[in-house]
Amino acid sequence: MYQPSYTITNKILKNIGIIEASKEVIDHAPLLPYYEKKFQDDALVRSVHYGTHIEGNELNFSQAERVIQGESVVARQRDVQEVINYREAMDYLNTFHSGKEKEKVDEDLICTLHKYIVKKILTPERVGVFRKTQVVIRNSFTGDVSFRPPAFADVPQLIAHLSAFINTSSTEDIHSVLKAGVVHYEFVRIHPFVDGNGRVGRLLSTLILYQEGYDIRRFFSIEEYFDRNAQDYYEALKTVALRDGDQTLWLEYFTEGLAIELTKVRERVERISVDGKLKQKLGGAPLLLSERQLKIIEYIQETGYLQNSAFKSLFPFVSEDTVLNELKSLITRGVVKKVGKTKAAKYIMV
Repeated sequence: MYQPSYTITNKILKNIGIIEASKEVIDHAPLLPYYEKKFQDDALVRSVHYGTHIEGNELNFSQAERVIQGESVVARQRDVQEVINYREAMDYLNTFHSGKEKEKVDEDLICTLHKYIVKKILTPERVGVFRKTQVVIRNSFTGDVSFRPPAFADVPQLIAHLSAFINTSSTEDIHSVLKAGVVHYEFVRIHPFVDGNGRVGRLLSTLILYQEGYDIRRFFSIEEYFDRNAQDYYEALKTVALRDGDQTLWLEYFTEGLAIELTKVRERVERISVDGKLKQKLGGAPLLLSERQLKIIEYIQETGYLQNSAFKSLFPFVSEDTVLNELKSLITRGVVKKVGKTKAAKYIMV
């Protein structure tokens, strides 16, 4: 079975600490279904756009979003198809993960992901099929050979070893985030297909996170971190070969990326989530708050109080009576209280 080599450094420990702290906040933040879906949709668009852009896709973020929503854009057909494919692969990944039982990650799954990724891009005989030729990876700027993947004859056995590593119970001693990073690197190193390896590898590492309990409400996109500075991503991957197979520097980079991404998500969630005390106050029941009520709570949490004079700026097209009714409901439920009796009165959190 495949055995990765790495050292758990202080940097890795620090990154995992940030990941765990952010995960705790995100997983337990009480959000309205509207915001839950909004975060998931946003993460999906970012994953699809940045996951294809790093491979040379020329669609911008707005165009990718429109393609995902089923709209047409004027662009190279291959670019459009790549976005469609990545979206469908993400949908498949989410469906695969949604079952109660932890599904086995094996050669069939890997080939299925590849079929989604390269549909209508590669010729049929290369779709979902391990490569039958030797390939090299070249620097896109200089044309120099930067990496030579293993011989094609070794690919089936290497994938079998990687699958065994993913599925064996002995890997439970490895932190889930490190396991995802290890799988990401080893899959890209094996380079089992003639094209689409980077996209499949990133999806595979995301699936590992999902299955290991780190789906984090599907609010995150590690692809954005990789694409923001693609040179750093490729350089981090190359450090493993330069260090005789030691993945330490790669895992420092990988964990830092997830820590940065989850920190950003955590900050966004905290800005719109209802205070934990409020959840306790409501007895842990579903927070059946309207969007306006949530906005009122967010405003009070940010500024400390709300006065009538701020109604117009907070809700430009809503009458004062409607806002007062929303506040009355929050007061009745013991979420907000009114201090003072005139129009200069303040509404504060209880």
